[in-house]
Amino acid sequence: MLSTMQDEPLSLATLLKYASTFQGESTVSTWTGSGVRTMTYREMGAEAARLANALRGFGIGVGDRVGTFMWNNNEHMVAYIAVPAMGAVLHALNIRLFPEQLVYVANHAEDQVVIVDGSLVPMFAQYLPNLKTVRHVIVANGDASTLQAPEGVQVHSYTELLAAQPDTFDFPVIDERSAAAMCYTSGTTGDPKGVVYSHRSNWLHAMQVCSPMGMGFTGSDNVLAIVPLFHANAWGLPYAALMSGANVLMPDRFLQPGPLLEMMADQLPTFAAAVPTIWGGVLAGLAAKPQDISHLRTAVVGGSAVPPSMMRAFQEQHGVRILHAWGMTETSPLGSVAHPPAGVTGEEEWEYRYTQGRFPASVQARLVGDDGAVVPNDGESLGELEVRGPWITASYYSPDGGVIDPDKFDDGWLRTGDVGKISPNGYLTLVDRSKDVIKSGGEWISSVDLENAVIGHPSVAEAAVIGVPDEKWDERPLVAVVLAEGAEAKAEELRDFLADKFAKWQLPERWTFIAEVPKTSVGKFDKKRLRAQYADGDLTVTTLS
Repeated sequence: MLSTMQDEPLSLATLLKYASTFQGESTVSTWTGSGVRTMTYREMGAEAARLANALRGFGIGVGDRVGTFMWNNNEHMVAYIAVPAMGAVLHALNIRLFPEQLVYVANHAEDQVVIVDGSLVPMFAQYLPNLKTVRHVIVANGDASTLQAPEGVQVHSYTELLAAQPDTFDFPVIDERSAAAMCYTSGTTGDPKGVVYSHRSNWLHAMQVCSPMGMGFTGSDNVLAIVPLFHANAWGLPYAALMSGANVLMPDRFLQPGPLLEMMADQLPTFAAAVPTIWGGVLAGLAAKPQDISHLRTAVVGGSAVPPSMMRAFQEQHGVRILHAWGMTETSPLGSVAHPPAGVTGEEEWEYRYTQGRFPASVQARLVGDDGAVVPNDGESLGELEVRGPWITASYYSPDGGVIDPDKFDDGWLRTGDVGKISPNGYLTLVDRSKDVIKSGGEWISSVDLENAVIGHPSVAEAAVIGVPDEKWDERPLVAVVLAEGAEAKAEELRDFLADKFAKWQLPERWTFIAEVPKTSVGKFDKKRLRAQYADGDLTVTTLS
């Protein structure tokens, strides 16, 4: 027996029409360095139609890929909705990828058009001659004539191109399972891997972001989207904002703590999202020059574990609630969010907030041990996290069809590479990445736990922990420390600081003090590079007895 319900496709074209009509007075604004330039959702709808008409004029049709090489700004937001709404596939290129990786993903995705920010033209110009399928480049917020294109590639001014287009477009009705957008992993091991999101997965994911158990967007929110639109589907923020009618504040290229705090003071966002390294810089900026940021009801932090000391500092010193979340490019990315259970208060509430959060109903999760058996959700047993659900990828993109890598997929489940435990009431606590956990004398040491504890020392700005070879114990932890500006601390002092937090055998003997922890293209600690620096003898290591 079938239902009597209408089978209306979950289309991003429908979302665009809704937002530009019934949420038409909501806004997206871009920080200019001294203020904002703003467009309403109604104006964005007209701009999206003009962009769709221009792309259609280039021959872009259903399924064709359109790349963006842009900061977070109004024009990028227009592309984010216009491209999938017209049936094409948005490919937000990560501007921080290594050159060979950027060229690889653009060619692998077969991008035909790329929209480029004017300030990024010099960088993009280096890549363009190697982009095999690109035929048109649109330059926004800059002079298109500065880009010298190879033969066969036409360069257009965004402003002039769109000014010549009508502000209506007949957006097609397409299968909700059709591709809407694609993101590539940051390629920390091997080539980046492509994940293709559908209209359906983006719609369902946006509903979860809007829900109280997600990020709880409402029409009264002003969302500061610090997380790049090219990072893991922008954490679902653009589509959730359009769905809820929330205003969006885009930081453009102004991503340093000073400008971020300046735009907060000027625009008073109620919600913000960024990786921990961004928030660490903001916290240091507030210490140097205090200001009231209590207008932020929530700051969502993901990408890597948030040090408990940072969460406490924002809450106790600035009245800002840090909301811990977990996800990855392959999960669209929202996988779990650390809202404590109802009625929990005090220190017990903090213990829940430190976790990676509770899985929503749409995300199924299990832990698998080294022997391949599923381990219980008892809050103690460890295993590799595997997930599945309607916004989790089932394969990686290939021009020849989806690739099911046995190292990443297990009988319909995505193998995340994260090692952790799950409580009986569904809260995830990650111990480490499987490749980062330190195996010492047959026992595991969590690099994440050590990092969070070391960062709790008042003299430490950043800390990254890697496992290094040891003749006796196979591996031992090496702690790389970045001291806070003007602060001093010795290795002995920092190890003593850990003494009451870890078993004696877990305490690290090896320490190195560095100017900066190397970062990946999305702001995570790049432990691969740190290991290479250690192996090459580029780190000065202090070994304590």
